[in-house]
Amino acid sequence: MALKIKTAPTVEPISLAEAKLHLRLDSGLFADNITTVQSIVPGAHIIAAAYSLKGAGVEVRGYRTLVNLNSGTNGAGGTVDVKIQESDTDVDGNYADCTGGAFVQVTAANDNAVQEKEYTGSKKYIRPVSTVAGNTCDFSVDVIREQPYSAEDSLISGLITAAREYCQGFQNRAFVNQTWYLWLDAWPAGDYISIPLPPLSTITAITYYDTDDTAATFAAASYFVDNINEPGRVILNYGESWPSTTLRPANAICVEYVCGYGATSASVPQVVRQAMLLLIGHLYENREAGIDSALQEIPFGVKALLSLDRVVPL
Repeated sequence: MALKIKTAPTVEPISLAEAKLHLRLDSGLFADNITTVQSIVPGAHIIAAAYSLKGAGVEVRGYRTLVNLNSGTNGAGGTVDVKIQESDTDVDGNYADCTGGAFVQVTAANDNAVQEKEYTGSKKYIRPVSTVAGNTCDFSVDVIREQPYSAEDSLISGLITAAREYCQGFQNRAFVNQTWYLWLDAWPAGDYISIPLPPLSTITAITYYDTDDTAATFAAASYFVDNINEPGRVILNYGESWPSTTLRPANAICVEYVCGYGATSASVPQVVRQAMLLLIGHLYENREAGIDSALQEIPFGVKALLSLDRVVPL
């Protein structure tokens, strides 16, 4: 059996901003620390009922965040209501109103002004939503994030990846969705194939090769995908059997599959994320550690947290 990665995760369980916040890093340069995102762009916004004007989701976890409602001139009789919503995923149906996130209604009496609200929640994404009533109104909503910048951003990004790879290896799991190849020399004697690196999401394809290296696909209708048990399994359906083709002597069967808790960092268990932060801090403090130094010993807390849901290797 051999495992080869096809597609690595596109995001890490810990963002650069979260890691720098944990490490308490800051360049001290205001311009480098602040970014502004136009969630609802400036303009004359037409009537929109029941908070149907939705701003773009903005990632804020690991940042200090301020939301600004910039009001221009309201049309005669026009009003603007804006509130902040929050979510762990940037999916429209998953957003919910943030406690205390409603701005004072904008009317002709208080337009051409700026209202500010600091977001103090714990969700990964926020967005403004708005109701425009009575007439067209000029306004925009900006999300201002304070992101500590460091000349060591590249180093920290590398440490995040290294920590994730260590933690995955210790738990024998996959965290954020990734695609792997499982290579086998022969079909199993039993009626199932165990799939390493749970949780298993989907089986993309099962390909096998004969002695002439001709590839064939094992039909998906012939097997059942068990992604409840850990490790996951590919199980023969009733009345089915493994192909009888004479296989090449090695690496004759390839199972391509997707594994991981989900497509975003929010899907990764908090215990894993906390273990990664501890390990990132350890690697940062001991970046040049030698043979006789502390880098040889991973902090006890990292292994203690990861052991709570460790999978016994196959």
